[in-house]
Amino acid sequence: MKIKKIQNLNNFTGTILIPVFETTVKSIIPIEYHGITVYSQVFYGKKASHYLVEKYDCTHVFIGLGKELDYKALKTTFRRIASKQKEVFAKNVALVIPEKFNANQVEAAFSGLVLGTYDLGHYKKTESHPFMNADFELNYISSTVVVEAANKGIKIANAQLETFALVDLPPNKITPKYLANWATDTGKKYGFEVTVFGKDKATEVGLHSFLSVGKGSAQEPQFIIMEYKPDGAKKHIGLVGKGITFDTGGLNIKTAGMVQMKCDMAGGAAVLGTMQLIADLKLPIRVTAIVPACENSVDAQSFLPSDVIQSYAGHSIEIIDTDAEGRLILADGLSYLIKNYKPETVVDLATLTGSVVGTLGYECAGLFTNNDELSKKLQQAGDAIGERLWQLPLWDAYKPDIESEIADVKNYSGKPVAGAISAAKFLEYFTDNHTSWAHLDIAGVAFGDDEFAKTKHATAYGVHLITNFIENL
Repeated sequence: MKIKKIQNLNNFTGTILIPVFETTVKSIIPIEYHGITVYSQVFYGKKASHYLVEKYDCTHVFIGLGKELDYKALKTTFRRIASKQKEVFAKNVALVIPEKFNANQVEAAFSGLVLGTYDLGHYKKTESHPFMNADFELNYISSTVVVEAANKGIKIANAQLETFALVDLPPNKITPKYLANWATDTGKKYGFEVTVFGKDKATEVGLHSFLSVGKGSAQEPQFIIMEYKPDGAKKHIGLVGKGITFDTGGLNIKTAGMVQMKCDMAGGAAVLGTMQLIADLKLPIRVTAIVPACENSVDAQSFLPSDVIQSYAGHSIEIIDTDAEGRLILADGLSYLIKNYKPETVVDLATLTGSVVGTLGYECAGLFTNNDELSKKLQQAGDAIGERLWQLPLWDAYKPDIESEIADVKNYSGKPVAGAISAAKFLEYFTDNHTSWAHLDIAGVAFGDDEFAKTKHATAYGVHLITNFIENL
């Protein structure tokens, strides 16, 4: 999609998008635009409503914004129009930007329109959205300069669209090798370096915990390292994303919900999407990111409950449950990142536990850190764009939950309580006491239900959150 400013609607034919702030159902002052009068009895700008009028060879789409705007709601409003009203979009489309819109609201509107092109039917023969045509140009009318905000919104949406596809496509498509190739190709396109360790190199390096998880799969594990190094960068951020491309649970096989376990790499997908976005935006911050990617499957080579395995950090791990595998690959990812790249701040993202869903539901992710400043900045970054976080404790009172009698640490407490916290304590053990580390358990927010599909699907949670956090450092 390209954008173009036009001064007015003289001689314009096509679709006109007209956002309207809410008045009241009894308002005596009608909404008027482009020679059209709309009375409050039929439309008054209520949130999530719209009204179509055909006139002057144009389809006028009046879009209700409600009384107050927040970023997420505004983005969803425009996504809804693009997704559910795509049949009204002609070859020419013009967006009328209200004078009250600030840069963030312009960004949200354009981002929502692009997100509305997403279709979950990757393997169905469906007609592509008009916005997807290579030569499509979105016109806009504005009394202020909005091109920078508009282009930023499009870049955010493009990164989120990529993340949607990575999570939603089936596991026979999204293998560890696919993620490695995606990272390599995207790095070349947007400007970041990519190094990939296959099984042999990972063995040589000593990524034993990571390799243990992938032993039962025919898919070769891929340890993906990405480096974005802009000139003059004064800060260095490290990211790690869980990349389990499918999770059977291993020998502790899942007895329910396995059909959705293609989403267990959503943390890794969020990190991949974030790398695309920060490079596309040319942020002046150095970022090193690792996605340990493998499949947790079952065969004669699978690691066993009660195994004791080694890790890159040199700590031994007693395996209590093979379905607590995400923390094992993150342990090596965190250790490798911190030891070899020494970032000032480290954030990991993972669909790690069902426990966090039981605690927080589907409204926000769990945040774990002992750094109050980091916690505050991450929460502020999330609140601003509607990807919310809530901090849970990392007290040492929970440390006995991961203590093992036979090894340095065990991968699962075995208790039906505080599962998200004990998982975070396990990860903390492999951070070498890093003073600025945060773990985001995104199990409840990375894959879910909403109005844009009939089945659960990706949300791209984390892509904009982490980018916004980095952008405001």
